[in-house]
Amino acid sequence: MKLAYWMYAGPAHIGTLRIASSFKNVHAIMHAPLGDDYFNVMRSMLERERDFTPVTASIVDRHVLAQGSQEKVVDNIVRKDHEETPDLIVLTPTCTSSILQEDLQNFVERASLDAQCDVLLADVNHYRVNELQAADRTLQQIVRFYIDKARKKGDLLTERSEKPSVNIIGMTTLGFHNNHDRTELVKLMGDLGIEVNLVLPDKASVDQIKQLPRAWFNLVPYREVGPATANYLQEQFDQPTVDITPMGIVETARCIRRIQQVVNEQGAAVDYEAFIDEQTRFVSNAAWFSRSIDCQNLTGKKAVVFGDSTHAAAMTKILAREMGIHVVLAGTYCKYDEAWFRQQVSEYCDEVLISEDHGAIADKIATIEPAAIFGTQMERHVGKRLDIPCGVIAAPIHIQNFPVGYRPFLGYEGSNQLVDLIYNSFTLGMEDHLLEIFGGHDTKEVITKTVSADGDLTWTADAMTELKRVPGFVRGKVKRNTEKFARDHGHASIDVEVMYAAKEAVGA
Repeated sequence: MKLAYWMYAGPAHIGTLRIASSFKNVHAIMHAPLGDDYFNVMRSMLERERDFTPVTASIVDRHVLAQGSQEKVVDNIVRKDHEETPDLIVLTPTCTSSILQEDLQNFVERASLDAQCDVLLADVNHYRVNELQAADRTLQQIVRFYIDKARKKGDLLTERSEKPSVNIIGMTTLGFHNNHDRTELVKLMGDLGIEVNLVLPDKASVDQIKQLPRAWFNLVPYREVGPATANYLQEQFDQPTVDITPMGIVETARCIRRIQQVVNEQGAAVDYEAFIDEQTRFVSNAAWFSRSIDCQNLTGKKAVVFGDSTHAAAMTKILAREMGIHVVLAGTYCKYDEAWFRQQVSEYCDEVLISEDHGAIADKIATIEPAAIFGTQMERHVGKRLDIPCGVIAAPIHIQNFPVGYRPFLGYEGSNQLVDLIYNSFTLGMEDHLLEIFGGHDTKEVITKTVSADGDLTWTADAMTELKRVPGFVRGKVKRNTEKFARDHGHASIDVEVMYAAKEAVGA
C-alpha cells in the first residue's frame, strides 16, 4: 500500500460496493472509519440515480476501538434489514478497518440469527487486490452463494432455454458507459435472435441468479468484471463463454461469429454473415469513414493509448487496424492482466507500458508528443497541460463521461461513437491555432515545470514573455524542446539566451 493522490483503480471495497449497489434490493454495510465513506457521494453524483445509494457506513470511532465492533456492526445490519427489507446485505471492511483484524465472519453469523434477509461477508483481501479485482471476485461470490442456496432448496433452473439465450455478465454501476453498452448489447442480441436470459449484476435481483444455468452461453464484454463468474458457471454447468469485446467493426464481427459458432455447436442453425455485412456497410459509418478523405488526413498521425485492459486494447486495435493511425504507445494500469494485454496489442503499437504511475505515463506522453491521446481522465488533464487533445476511453472518468444521452462504446452504434471521438480528438487540437489566427484570447498560463512532480527547471520572466509570443498550437513543443536542451547542457534555469541557443541547436 502507498499513499497516492491519484489512483487509476480504487481500493477493494469500492469494487465490492459497486457490485452490491448494482443489484436490485441489495444493501451494503461498510465497516469503516470516517473518510472511507465517500462511495455514496461519488455514485450519487456520477450516476445521477433517483434513488439513494444502498450503502450504509458502520463507522469505526474511538468508542468502537475501545469496546470492539461486533455489537455496532450487528445492530446496523439488523436495523437496515428492518428498515429496507433487502434480499441480501453485504458486509465489507475497508483497507483501514481491515487493520483491526476482526472476525467479521463471526459478525455475519451473529447478525444472521436476527435478520430476515441473507447476510454475506465480502471475501476479498483488501491488501492484495484493487477495485476491479474485488468487483470480479465479489460478483462470483454472490453468484456462487445463490446457486448453492438454490441447489439446497431444489429450485435451481438447470434446463436450457428452448431458444438460444445469453447471460450478459459484468454490467455495473460506475462502469465506463456500462448503461449505454447494456442497451446496445441487448439490442444486438435481439437482432441476432438470441434471448437475454439475465444481465448481471445491473438491475438484477439475487433471486434471479438461480436462472443463470438456463442460458446457452455467457457474454463477458469486459475483462475487468465478469470473467470469474463466467469461469464458475462454465465449471458448474458447462456453459461456454464469449469474451470478445465487440468494440469496433472488426471485433464486433469477430464476437458475432464466435456467438454463431457457440450456438450452432449446441444444435442451432444460424448464419450471421449477411447481418454482419449489412451492419458494417450501412448501419455503422466506421467502415465508410475509414475510406473518407477526413480519415485519410489522420493516416500516420501519432497517438498514445492508456486505460483499463478492455478499452485500451480495443482502442489500440481500432486506431491501428481500422483507421491507419500510428499508435506509438499502448498501456494499461491493470498490472495483473499484463500477459493478456501484451499479447493483444504488441503487433499494433511500437511500445507497451504497464504501470500505475501517472507521472511516468505523463512523462512518456510529453516525450512522444503525440497528435492525440486516448486515455482516462488523468491523461485528459495531462493533455490539457501539454496542449494535446485527449479522448477519454476508460475509467477513472469525470461527470462528463456519464452522459444523459445515448453513447455506447460497444456494438455497431458504438463504432459510430468511436469514429466521432477519434476524429474530434484530433481536429479539436486546432482550436488554439484558430484563436491565434482570428485574434482570440489566450488566457492559458505556460507550464513552468515538467509534467512530473519532480521537475527541476525554472523559467525567467523574460523567457516566459518570449515563450508566450510563440503561437499556442506549437508552444508546448517549443517549451519541451527548450527544456530538453537546457537539461542536456546543464542549465538550471531558462532565460532568453538559452531559448535562442535551443532554437539554433534543435529547431525548437
